[in-house]
Amino acid sequence: MPVHPLPHPSGTSPQPGGAVPFPIPDQPDADRPAGPGPTLAQVAAHAGVSSATASRVLNRSAPVSPQIAARVESAVRELRYVRRRASAATSRDTGAIAVVAFADVLRFHADQFPVRLLAGAQRVVPDRELVVLTAGPGPARPSLVRYLCGGHVDGVLLVGRWGDPALPGLLQAAGVPVVSLGRPPQSQRLAHVDADNLSGARAAVRLLHRAGRRRIATIAGPPDTAAGADRLAGYRRALLDHGDPARTAVAYGDFGSRSGEHAMVRLLDQFPDVDAVFAASDAMAIGALRALHRLGRRVPDDVAVVGFDDSPAAASARPGLTTVRQPVEDLGAHAVELLRDPSPTRSVVLPTHLVVRQSC
Repeated sequence: MPVHPLPHPSGTSPQPGGAVPFPIPDQPDADRPAGPGPTLAQVAAHAGVSSATASRVLNRSAPVSPQIAARVESAVRELRYVRRRASAATSRDTGAIAVVAFADVLRFHADQFPVRLLAGAQRVVPDRELVVLTAGPGPARPSLVRYLCGGHVDGVLLVGRWGDPALPGLLQAAGVPVVSLGRPPQSQRLAHVDADNLSGARAAVRLLHRAGRRRIATIAGPPDTAAGADRLAGYRRALLDHGDPARTAVAYGDFGSRSGEHAMVRLLDQFPDVDAVFAASDAMAIGALRALHRLGRRVPDDVAVVGFDDSPAAASARPGLTTVRQPVEDLGAHAVELLRDPSPTRSVVLPTHLVVRQSC
């Protein structure tokens, strides 16, 4: 499996053992005009609220109406306000990077994907601690915001569907470097690292078409995630490439194996002539394999199956799962590299490639 070399900032070189120097900029927005910058009072005036209310929004220290919070967050973006932390916090190298995972705790620890991300990140900064925090849906807890903005970490990586779309702006306003693992929503300007999900899905469906499959279904991920949306778009693009845009057959899952199993049953009920399925994750593909086996459909003779991830479970599945490999460890490594200069306009998109096994 190829490992993409990581670029070093100009003037730096790898340290013994592969460690890379990790300077965190005092001023994360390199193109910010010189000068003291806007104050909290100016942000409050721009939003039409008191300084105390603006402070409560930024610190999540007390409930504030969504309308007022939106006005303050808009003022922060428009004025490009960055809250200066105390000099001791600014000058201190904490030796820690926070990884905030928006996921169920049990599922997070059972999933190989975040483990591989962390391994990739750690190989770039072996001398630093990775502080893993899990966060559920809904607004970020005030304790989480205070910890991340309180000078305890040198940067933050966001993983998964954000439970709170305002969190990145709060971190940026506090001068904390922040990078998203995965393309952020269109409304957010944030440095990010992602795999080429659309091209990978497109290649998977093209492979099935070349194999003679003509009723190709997909088990898509959640449409409100970048990976789910992009992989579904790649599936549809491939059908359009071959002149079959009307023959889409889509069922949705949550990237987990049980949802893939249920989705496969639904697809066969609605489209009994399905002869191939592209699943947007290996876990959902393995769930589909279980459903096909239970229903007496042979793989790949009756139905071919392709997944996405190239997780360790793909190689051990029976039959071995053809899949799209995304370089998970490299995603984590490049995300840490981006923390050096997390300009909202910066992004890294890593290529994917097919790994062909016996399920196709």
